Amino acid sequence: MHDPLGAFCSGQDVQIEGKAGGPLSGLSFAAKDVFDIAGFRTGAGNPDWLRTHPPAEITASSVQRLLDAGATLVGKTHTDELTFSLNGENHHYGTPVNPNASGRIPGGSSSGSASAVAGGLVDFALGTDTGGSVRLPASNCGVFGFRPTHGFIPNDGVVPLAPGFDTVGWFARDGNMLQRIGNVLLVSGSDEPGFCNFLLATDALDLVFTDMRPALDQAVANLAKILGDFEAISLYHGKAEQWMSAFRILQGAEVWQTHGAWITEVRPEFGPDIRTRFEWAASIDPGLVPAAGRTRSAVTQSLDALLGQESVLCIPTSPSIALPKDLDGDELEQFRQNALALLCSAGLAGLPQVSLPLVRHDSCPLGLSLIGPRHFDSRLLALSAQISAS
Repeated sequence: MHDPLGAFCSGQDVQIEGKAGGPLSGLSFAAKDVFDIAGFRTGAGNPDWLRTHPPAEITASSVQRLLDAGATLVGKTHTDELTFSLNGENHHYGTPVNPNASGRIPGGSSSGSASAVAGGLVDFALGTDTGGSVRLPASNCGVFGFRPTHGFIPNDGVVPLAPGFDTVGWFARDGNMLQRIGNVLLVSGSDEPGFCNFLLATDALDLVFTDMRPALDQAVANLAKILGDFEAISLYHGKAEQWMSAFRILQGAEVWQTHGAWITEVRPEFGPDIRTRFEWAASIDPGLVPAAGRTRSAVTQSLDALLGQESVLCIPTSPSIALPKDLDGDELEQFRQNALALLCSAGLAGLPQVSLPLVRHDSCPLGLSLIGPRHFDSRLLALSAQISAS
């Protein structure tokens, strides 16, 4: 297909018509190149992975469910190598264009899917989210992005990164489309009447870069006109760094457990940043994992108690608009630290989160997120559609 954004994987003509008459009939979609498609190789953003893995025998159930609902798959999209990055800059295949932030990164690792949706190449796209790989690209590219309750959508036929955190997610340009995809992908969930309480994490707002705050605060005020007043709360209670550290340790340990044997045997060529990240994962002291696990349990219990079944938590998706391409140094490191602190909350607790493209700064988009109670994904998607239509 015509791809002016560099969002799609070349060399694989993956096009499958959806079944006629389904609820998604007439819609087109793309799938991140970690989803198996029967008869095709899954590349996971790395040529050596592509080379050492045979064509898939079975299509991932999430993709198949969309095909059965009538949507047509038009291609596979670029990802960071083995999905282990938040930048979207692939050493081997390049950086997809961010259509809504010229000269800036799309964000990773679902970079191609976010780019394709933002640029209007498809109606919606599948990604995966382990540490923020749907939510952050959605924020960067100015589209809606959804990470479901962990385990709510089967991960079969999807290249893993850290199974204890991996989720299937998706992108759309409006909340109604996001909800339509959820109606197909979600196995079950509460579709009871809407939420009653809306919470605003003020300490999460403090993680946003200073020059972004006025635009973010205005977006929060605008959202309050739709939802009602927010109740200000503290999310981290001074433990944001502890939460982020626990997430990184648990994720990194799982990453090496998942891919260490293959990396040791194949010695794949990675881009410098990805190679460093895997080397770090290999070096994690196993003795740190139990304490990190206890932190995760405490975060889960805290957020479950905070949200109950009737509350939604509002936080920034990202600390900043999309960063310029090829950035390094202190600004990139500060962004990464703040982004992980924001993104780790739903990841640690396994909760659903939607990123809404409600903020603009310097002509670039920035996401505002809502985190919902466990298994209330359908209700959160309905709220997103309501906000989108307002």
